[in-house]
Amino acid sequence: MADRYTMNVSGTSMAILICALVLISGVSAENVDTNHGYSVTPAGNLNLPPVMLPMAAGTISQGETDWYSVVVPSGTASITADLNWGYVPDSLTLTILAPDATLGPFYDISDGTTNGRITLMVSQNGGITPGTWRFKVYGETVLGIQSYNFVTY
Repeated sequence: MADRYTMNVSGTSMAILICALVLISGVSAENVDTNHGYSVTPAGNLNLPPVMLPMAAGTISQGETDWYSVVVPSGTASITADLNWGYVPDSLTLTILAPDATLGPFYDISDGTTNGRITLMVSQNGGITPGTWRFKVYGETVLGIQSYNFVTY
């Protein structure tokens, strides 16, 4: 005859569990970098806009640098950068060069998850600086050649 086990959860235990969940979600929303008033935060679960700039597909080797740029119009509240290579053993970095600041470099863990992807949102009170924003993708530790996708929106 199989024994049945039941778990009694006290009110205190439930309160501790709920507080832990709230704190964990709060940690994932922390700034990973601030410079010149910019706030850089993990983009989390992406709700992709209906229209995105074309996605760039590239390849990179160790020590190599690829550059991308986008013109940000006046009145833009934020910009999201998404670098996805999907292979955790390789390490790519992303540096964001705003017209008035350099943010990063950012690493796979910078968005709170080690998954071969860096997804960050940059915002600033009053909107981000208009002009040409540049994005530097660097092959920090790459075995052979690593393919990746990069998009901003």
